[in-house]
Amino acid sequence: MKKRQYIYPAIFIKDEDESCQVLFPDLNIYTDGKNMTEAYVYAKGLLKSYLSYAIKYEIDFNKPTNIEKIMEKCKPSEIAMYIDAIVDIEE
Repeated sequence: MKKRQYIYPAIFIKDEDESCQVLFPDLNIYTDGKNMTEAYVYAKGLLKSYLSYAIKYEIDFNKPTNIEKIMEKCKPSEIAMYIDAIVDIEE
């Protein structure tokens, strides 16, 4: 089995209570956590699960947008960063 790394930009949205939502605009998926660290961990897991499923069932998915384009649209309470996932690919 081969492995492939994917890197997608995500937007982290911090709420007033320190909870955090994470949106992958290119894939239209999101998750959240009690804090930014937990949200980051969940985002990595979500990205890996989503891509693994899409690859296994041959579902088309968008390529990642350049993070600068994402950052231009972010509000002051939002942070854009890359999230990576290493996915197993059958040969």
